[in-house]
Amino acid sequence: MIRTMTIDDYDAVRNLWMSIKGFGIRSVDDSREGVEAFIKRNPTTSVVAVEDNKIVGAILCGHDGRRGCLYHVCVAEGYRMRGIGKSMVVFCMNALKEEHINKVSLIAFTKNDIGNAFWRQIGWTKREDLNYYDFTLNEDNITAFNKE
Repeated sequence: MIRTMTIDDYDAVRNLWMSIKGFGIRSVDDSREGVEAFIKRNPTTSVVAVEDNKIVGAILCGHDGRRGCLYHVCVAEGYRMRGIGKSMVVFCMNALKEEHINKVSLIAFTKNDIGNAFWRQIGWTKREDLNYYDFTLNEDNITAFNKE
């Protein structure tokens, strides 16, 4: 069963994240408080897959009013290759479409061979025409940036 994620799913989703080899989570953004804020901003677009009375897949999905983004797409190892990941992605794409979002992106680590193969298999396009940059917002980084 695929359904919308709620904050009540947090503990099970975090346990799923922690069970996946090479999965990276951030202490602030992926904390209960961070995920709750994300879900409040995007209440209909994140998803969990439930089988055998447990959460076996999850995607944090949201948008900024213009473009959607998928985060932390994962399926428990014993449940892969059964269409769960694709079903969750379709759920998220339909939820974004309902919000009038017509483009969605995601970030996959270059060394995530399983994930990258999945995205290619379901028809997503790897972008070669841009560079991805980020900047961690905290007081030390902002102060250092402002002094340069």
